[in-house]
Amino acid sequence: MNLSKVLSLVFLLVAIGLGYYLYKGVEDVVEDEKKIALTEAAIIEKLQMLRDAELAYQASNGKYAGSWDSLKSFIKTGKIWLVQRTETTKLLEYGKEETTVTFDTLGSVPVIDSLFNERKFPNFNLDALAVVPGSGGKQFEFFANKVERNSYEISVFEIRDPSPINPARRMNNNEKALKVGSRTDASTEGNWQ
Repeated sequence: MNLSKVLSLVFLLVAIGLGYYLYKGVEDVVEDEKKIALTEAAIIEKLQMLRDAELAYQASNGKYAGSWDSLKSFIKTGKIWLVQRTETTKLLEYGKEETTVTFDTLGSVPVIDSLFNERKFPNFNLDALAVVPGSGGKQFEFFANKVERNSYEISVFEIRDPSPINPARRMNNNEKALKVGSRTDASTEGNWQ
């Protein structure tokens, strides 16, 4: 073999190797993005479940649960009351109307059966509800308090992912970590919306 054939073969092998490394690099980035998207979807689903539980807790107790233990106890043993609202409108003289509103308590259902039933969540595990998916066992950060707005005290809560898997969410001390609620406003929205 002459020198040009040997060099052609070497360059071909180098080109194949470089092509493989380029392909592998792009493939790894795509796989990481898929993993991050799946993990964040699972985190968002849990945050939505925790928001529903916090709202039920607040409706029953007048404040939000500030810890996982109190929320877990409420989910296990709490009840959601079924109330029927009826309005009756009566026509008075000169076209005026009088509306009477009555509330009737019909009964109650357990929180766990109402919010986390088998139909909605077939693999529901109460003990794993506060565990952040893909975190290796870390729990969500819980915060609940009252803040003053326009001389009124309002209840607020925030449930947050303590260690985001997405590098963009980890910037500035986890400033953009997935969370639901707010420490300063009466919001129950998630920051993914």
